[in-house]
Amino acid sequence: MKTMLVTGSSGLIGSEVVKKFCEEGWNVIGVDNNMRSDFFGEGGDTRWNQKRLESTYTNFKHTELDIRNRKDVLNFMESISPDAIVHTAAQPSHDLAASRPFDDFDTNAVGTLNLLESTRRFFPETVFVHLSTNKVYGDAPNYLNLKEEETRWEYADVAYKNGIKESFTIDQSKHSLFGASKVAADVMVQEYGRYFNIPTCCLRGGCLTGPNHSGVELHGFLSYLIRCNLEGKLYKIFGYKGKQVRDNIHSYDVTRFIEEFIKAPRVAEVYNIGGGRDNSTSILEAFKLIEGISGKPMQYEYVDKNREGDHMCYISDLSKIKDHYPNWDITKNLKTTFEEIYQSWESRFSLAK
Repeated sequence: MKTMLVTGSSGLIGSEVVKKFCEEGWNVIGVDNNMRSDFFGEGGDTRWNQKRLESTYTNFKHTELDIRNRKDVLNFMESISPDAIVHTAAQPSHDLAASRPFDDFDTNAVGTLNLLESTRRFFPETVFVHLSTNKVYGDAPNYLNLKEEETRWEYADVAYKNGIKESFTIDQSKHSLFGASKVAADVMVQEYGRYFNIPTCCLRGGCLTGPNHSGVELHGFLSYLIRCNLEGKLYKIFGYKGKQVRDNIHSYDVTRFIEEFIKAPRVAEVYNIGGGRDNSTSILEAFKLIEGISGKPMQYEYVDKNREGDHMCYISDLSKIKDHYPNWDITKNLKTTFEEIYQSWESRFSLAK
């Protein structure tokens, strides 16, 4: 029986990976210390997800570990022998990084280095999948030729019809401190692949979402937006007229790609992974879609200042990932994803009563 290590195992992607590979018969070791609750308060707490996984899968074992602690990580990693590592643990917020820069960098950059060096020392042939982010491109996508449409910003040049490729610059742009710490981790994952020949890949996610997301205002755009609609809470639009575009990918489809990569790993690869053009939506368009599902009007206000380093329009070009792994494609469309998130929040609220 194969063994997998999943960091951030109580989070959105981590928990989806646990579910997928437990059901495939793997032994799965999950590492999580619920830092999301520390970062975002009660709304970001992921213990509910941890308990759900522990009660559902006998082949899942949860471990409390802070990946920032080098000694603890090295000791823990020496005690296991995983066939694959999926690293999803992170501090994921632009805004929080600015107020807690040490925590941000130590989690995203130092934590990743601790895991990589442990992998090199103890099991260098193990596949290492890292959840990176499209924020490694900084705000450079905002300086493309964009056109304003009725409900969204859109690429004006035909070269970007399918979105942003992996060859797009990550240099000389404003990333936010979060984006910068993720660049450090991204490049280090590539370097451990190239320098030590470890099978690694960086998945530069667009808007990763799904029903098990503990979305909050500072992170988890779609989950938080849908929660606000369900509860009738005020949603704040930050700049760009609410026309900023994200391509949304369901956590299930992210996990399906991870499975394909583990089956046929490559060394030091980088892939943009998101919903692509078909699963792209602006905030204004997302309002209309959730209103159609819930029957409730969206309560919102506009703040005429965008978040630092925020993208006006970001769509992942999926050409490379599909070329390298032709068995993979998007299976969950935007409407299905919205419906699943809405149903999940309804279920969580009813259980909390």
